[in-house]
Amino acid sequence: MRVTYLFDPLCGWCYGASPTVQKLMQRDDITVTANPTGLFAGTGAFPMTPGFAAHAWASDMRITQLTGQVFSEDYRKNVLDSGTGRMDSGSANLALTAVRLTAPQREFEALKAIQHARYVEGRDNSDPAVIADVLTELDFGEAAERFTTPDEALHAANRIRIEAAQSEMRRFGARGVPTLIAGQGQDARIVSSSALYGDADALIASLRAA
Repeated sequence: MRVTYLFDPLCGWCYGASPTVQKLMQRDDITVTANPTGLFAGTGAFPMTPGFAAHAWASDMRITQLTGQVFSEDYRKNVLDSGTGRMDSGSANLALTAVRLTAPQREFEALKAIQHARYVEGRDNSDPAVIADVLTELDFGEAAERFTTPDEALHAANRIRIEAAQSEMRRFGARGVPTLIAGQGQDARIVSSSALYGDADALIASLRAA
């Protein structure tokens, strides 16, 4: 079974889905390809306003109820309520592509660390310096070097990934992330995102049955 997972590093619901996605990735009979959609990058980026911060925190508390994932007070204070932050996943996307090119088997580990930095440690992962520190802390030396001194090849690879993810979103009429697509070609189908917040074994069984 091949599964495509579409996400944004700054999406709280994607953070909530991470434990289930990780379980899918640990299966020998399921191949998961994860690509960022650029939802909060480029023209999709915007300043962190009090209104959006309140909306995000309310959603985060719902995610905690569903998944048990932690959204700390440090995150609320230093990221949501700082008055200076942005919703901009451009740097995180570029860093993940750098990891994909240099240590592809560890990309999801890098994504989880970027999410942890934001939601648990309260570090603003829209800041390129924070992203660089996260890569260095995890000993992604080559990826960190490529990220901090990006060339056109890295930018091109990043664009290709995001464009491919956006194409899949349009194909299935998906409006947001996380989006999970099971199968390939004409047999591919979108999986209800609610399945990412329930029992992982039940999701795996439904994927295998289909």
